[in-house]
Amino acid sequence: MIWAFVFALLGACSWAEGTNAGLKGRVTQKGLEYGQQFGLEVVKSLLKKEHVPDLNGSYNIPLIGDVGYSVSRIQIQELQLNESVTSFSEGTGVRLVVSNARIHLSGVWRVKVLFVPDSGTFDLSVSDLSLSTELGVSRDDGGRPQVWSANCRSSVGRLDVKFHNGASWLYNLFTGALQAPLRYEVNRQLCPELGKGISNLERVLKTMQVSAQIDPFAAIDYSLVNKPVIAREHGDIDLKGEFYGVGKHTESPFSPTPFLLPDEGDHMLLLGLSEFSANSAAFVYFTAGALRKNFRDDMIPKRSPIRLNTGSMGLFLPELKKLYPNMPMELHLSARKQPLLTCLPDSLALALFGAAEAFVVLPNATLASAFLLDLDASLAGQLQLDSAKVGGSVALTNFSMSVVRSHVGSVQVKTLETLLKLALRMVALPMVNSESCRISPPRVPALRVAAPYRLPSGSGSSPLTRAPFVSPEKLKEGFPLPSVYNLSLVNPHVKINQGFVLVATDVQYQA
Repeated sequence: MIWAFVFALLGACSWAEGTNAGLKGRVTQKGLEYGQQFGLEVVKSLLKKEHVPDLNGSYNIPLIGDVGYSVSRIQIQELQLNESVTSFSEGTGVRLVVSNARIHLSGVWRVKVLFVPDSGTFDLSVSDLSLSTELGVSRDDGGRPQVWSANCRSSVGRLDVKFHNGASWLYNLFTGALQAPLRYEVNRQLCPELGKGISNLERVLKTMQVSAQIDPFAAIDYSLVNKPVIAREHGDIDLKGEFYGVGKHTESPFSPTPFLLPDEGDHMLLLGLSEFSANSAAFVYFTAGALRKNFRDDMIPKRSPIRLNTGSMGLFLPELKKLYPNMPMELHLSARKQPLLTCLPDSLALALFGAAEAFVVLPNATLASAFLLDLDASLAGQLQLDSAKVGGSVALTNFSMSVVRSHVGSVQVKTLETLLKLALRMVALPMVNSESCRISPPRVPALRVAAPYRLPSGSGSSPLTRAPFVSPEKLKEGFPLPSVYNLSLVNPHVKINQGFVLVATDVQYQA
């Protein structure tokens, strides 16, 4: 019974050291205390739905003799856990201490006196109940959490019972004699029942999923990378946080570097997101051939000074408009190397290595290659976060281009590069900052197996030719954060550090 409350307080309270992690989380004492508040409501709700195990035994009543009894269908009607304390138990897990608790139960009684059976209902009140236990945490070989119960102690101070129906008028005269054996039976059951609950929880955790497919290209591994250890003032969790390709687990060229979360207890929860996780995702999408997109002139903003036709592009390639006068063009953009994200103090740096091949659309709708350029760009980014959305902004810090080949004569590289820089700064980046294509945040299941991702039936496009873009959204306004375990962020703060992004926040639970 009580195990549900203890597990609710455990949450992500484990601290690990050893193998470097891509993702880190920390629950502070403030977070643990908040977990206790909504955990009490959770456990009350759960306990009222559960039946207490049946009690059987016998006792001796003067002048009557031995009386055999059976108490069944015990249901908790009221539960008061007003005095409870939770804390981190260093080296073990979470410690729960409940004192002066009160429970009101009802059920069915049956007795046999001198071979004569009788039955009815009863009300049972238990007061001054105390329970202390520790929930230990560990890690199995598959990166799943393990739990166990340790150092459980309980005591029942007072027990009052009142019988109804049958010969209850007689048995109520002897309730004083019943108190001791019933109090013994209730107290004897508490810790074993807690152990059974923890064992059931352990069986569930053995089937816990530690990876999830996000889309047709990528999945994420969020298994524990080390055996957890609880610190005195907080609990940390270290997750692998590595993306890998669906159907083909190609080894990433990156490895996580160590980083430490700051020692601060002003927030309930700290989250550390390393550049390793972001770069492993970029490697997966690049390897899958997903970082490519084709553009036609009708996809270019109307305010752009450069149009996708031979008349506009002929300003930089005089031979182009002579060979293909007044013809539409297509521009195929792709990554020739994977993007690289670097977290710097107070700023994100993104290096892009692209290729742009221009094609002329012939009257028969076939494409004729005109030229191929290498494009390199460096961007600086900022993140913004509130309780419901994440957004940000980007700025161009460097841009260069070079000609790989041309089928339409020489390309005026410097002139085109200057104009493209202007177009990026005045048109493209303002568009990204206001109406950027974005990737939806992954929804990572916790204790269930996710259904496999399937392409829509009848889809004619190959996953290797479709970029992982969703609908246009306003980056400066942000996009919604996913809800995890019905928890929402309260007053979150984001800070970019060397090698990782730190999110410090309080949380609110909504049932």
